[in-house]
Amino acid sequence: MRTLFAACILSSWLLALVSRAEPATIQRRNSRVPQGFVTTNGRTFELDGKPFSFVGANSYWLPLLLTESDVKKTFKTMQEAGVKVLRTWGFNAINATELPGALESGLTYYQACPLPHAESLSCLQRLDRVISTAGEYGIKVIVAFTNNWVGYGGSDLYVNWIAGANQPHDVFFTDSRIIASYQSYVKTIVERYKHSPNIFAWELMNEARCLSDTLPAGPSCVPGSNTLLTWYGQQSDFVRSLDPNHLITTGGEGHFFWKNSVEYWFDHTLVSDYNFNGQAGEDFDHDLLLPNIDFGTYHLYPQSWYSELDFPGSNWTVEGWGLEWIDDHVRAANKANKPVILEEFGVGGLQNKSTIYPKWVQRALDTKHAIMPWQFGELGLTEDGGNRIIKYADAINHGASPNDGNTFYINQTAVWDIFTRAAKIQNERSG
Repeated sequence: MRTLFAACILSSWLLALVSRAEPATIQRRNSRVPQGFVTTNGRTFELDGKPFSFVGANSYWLPLLLTESDVKKTFKTMQEAGVKVLRTWGFNAINATELPGALESGLTYYQACPLPHAESLSCLQRLDRVISTAGEYGIKVIVAFTNNWVGYGGSDLYVNWIAGANQPHDVFFTDSRIIASYQSYVKTIVERYKHSPNIFAWELMNEARCLSDTLPAGPSCVPGSNTLLTWYGQQSDFVRSLDPNHLITTGGEGHFFWKNSVEYWFDHTLVSDYNFNGQAGEDFDHDLLLPNIDFGTYHLYPQSWYSELDFPGSNWTVEGWGLEWIDDHVRAANKANKPVILEEFGVGGLQNKSTIYPKWVQRALDTKHAIMPWQFGELGLTEDGGNRIIKYADAINHGASPNDGNTFYINQTAVWDIFTRAAKIQNERSG
């Protein structure tokens, strides 16, 4: 999900990681993979030769927890809710000026411990704990390598430190120095876990776009430029060269680039629809055809994307638009003959959740693809007495995990039960 956080400066670790990566060679995923690794068969996920249908959970905050007991408690709740796949961040970069505060607060960060005194922090060990604990509860993990947004050390940190000031966001996808640095970090993560059956898939980036929340798009990232398509292809080939067995996906929001323009009326003006005109940089139909992209992802937030249309009396509805968005991606996935995941979706307000989610979830179930609502919430966390500032405004509050307005918890039964029922259906389909 897009998050608006204060920008920070890239740390010295990133500069240290800058090196020229060897050209990646394409190695198609082996038809025979180790036991316990998820594969694909046309539009279906499979696990050890059987269909693998699932309801998953998003939890970016889980590797940021300090205590093993809270991590286990969260996974136990997920398991009891029928969750089979967790999606989380495999990144959180800090700079040298942030290190003292991180040491004081025990903040989790991932950068292979190159900063001074970093050995006193967990570095990647907390991600180790999440991935190993997931396996104990029968849950597999999608790991995202970086963020399009600045939150938790996203791509603009690479841009600001390596390319310098006054550069557009999209140089992240084209600057050879930045690509080498990204690949160096990716290699660290992939090599660490490539033999683990607890990994479901590698995700190249959360919500890649031409622009970010702090930097604009440049003239080289426009509709039809294929900037993201080229980067997706390059990076998925690189990951495949490191790991022939795990699945790979983009992590994109699912924007389209349709030749027949989609438009809508607003304030007496015909507006070109950002989700379909290629301006975001994605081209979902073609991105999904890349040989080392094993399945598609898309996100669904019409309440915020079309806030100008969402008002009482409007003939446009959040629910209806969402159903059409789901159908659009089903058609693309059918054409590519690959699975697709509704990887993030959310609306604000308990009433909206309890009335809209059943329709979206049912459409996903009817079209036989996986769903991962944003986001899973846990209650009864105990670290720091159940009250702890993690980073930015993200906090554990009275034992509750961070709540961004889309978070749902077990005591919100009208919403919780939607997903537990869907999980039961998906798990029955998996046999």
